[in-house]
Amino acid sequence: MNVVAEVLPTAIGERHVLTIEDIAFGGEGVGHVGEFVVFVAFVVVGETVEVEMTEVKKKFGRAKLLRVVEPSPLRVTPECRYFAACGGCQYQHIAYTEQLRIKHKQIADLFQRVGGFAQAVVAPVVPCPQPYGYRNRIMIRSQWNKPLQKLNIGFIRWDNGFVEDLDECKIAEPALSEQIKHVRANPPPKGGIKVVLRIPPEDWVVPRDSFFQNNFFLLPKLVETVRGFVKDGGAKHLIDLYCGVGFFGIELADAVESFVGVEFDQQAIKAARENAKLKNRTNGGFITGMVETVLPELIKKFSPEATTTVLDPPRKGCLPQTLQLLRDTGPAQIIYISCHPATMARDLNILCADGVFELVQVVPLDMFPQTQHVECVADLRRKRQ
Repeated sequence: MNVVAEVLPTAIGERHVLTIEDIAFGGEGVGHVGEFVVFVAFVVVGETVEVEMTEVKKKFGRAKLLRVVEPSPLRVTPECRYFAACGGCQYQHIAYTEQLRIKHKQIADLFQRVGGFAQAVVAPVVPCPQPYGYRNRIMIRSQWNKPLQKLNIGFIRWDNGFVEDLDECKIAEPALSEQIKHVRANPPPKGGIKVVLRIPPEDWVVPRDSFFQNNFFLLPKLVETVRGFVKDGGAKHLIDLYCGVGFFGIELADAVESFVGVEFDQQAIKAARENAKLKNRTNGGFITGMVETVLPELIKKFSPEATTTVLDPPRKGCLPQTLQLLRDTGPAQIIYISCHPATMARDLNILCADGVFELVQVVPLDMFPQTQHVECVADLRRKRQ
């Protein structure tokens, strides 16, 4: 039998001039060589660019940007001298208003493709009042640079996995850049060490390894969005799953008659109880345990029709058994908060299957300007008992 080899329209090392048609989820631009899809970073929709192929697969390829032949009017000068080397940011070369448009389109397309949700359900992206200097937590790494015989201290590069040596981060709060300089002046003893730099939130107890939102500047708007959904849902009771140090339960305690937070991390629960005392929240409490174990009894105790459940899971999303429990126990409202729209859309699709829940609205908030990431808050209402 004769086997005919498929001839691809390009090869590694070849150069092409492309027109950028879209920005894919993850931040890469999309162009074509004939019908063949080519992804290239650090471009803007509408630009004509010259690229060199670096990866060629059966259905798509990747290329590095050599030069911008015809720039977009939305292209701007990045503020960071490490941009396009450090892997932390993808969009510093794009005007901020366009970044917001890109993220909205990506989320609306994703929700339509993964869950079959109407694009109109996704609200415009809420902008950050401070698009630079906003991160309150970063993690830098050390790596021995053998050719230069020195220790590199910084972030992982986007293209090769090595550490880019740097002394500041433009999207971090300035105090963290000062901390980077301190680490450089007092370097780790060897490569392979991670150093977490953090500005702790005022009036909150947060253990070293516990999660807290990375953007203080947009945090009030995040709380306002969740609070608006809770009030609109009219529930009397709030169950805060994956509650961490109790942030949402405590912030929303005055909007309900009672609340309870659930978290497996004992240190986080200890901090949550201290935070409730600090904030004088006396109408709720916190439980240490697995969500899958604790949730059924809590729903029964509060009564499903009077309960709102807040979900703020890790980036990987919820376990299938958690989603099934929510479908079975049936709280009147679920407010799902996530910094990973893909896993969120997957989970919402499961919750809404067979008309059990209805997705009312998704509000994206730009908690991570200059990057591909975005925080989303979804409001789901129980439909079928």
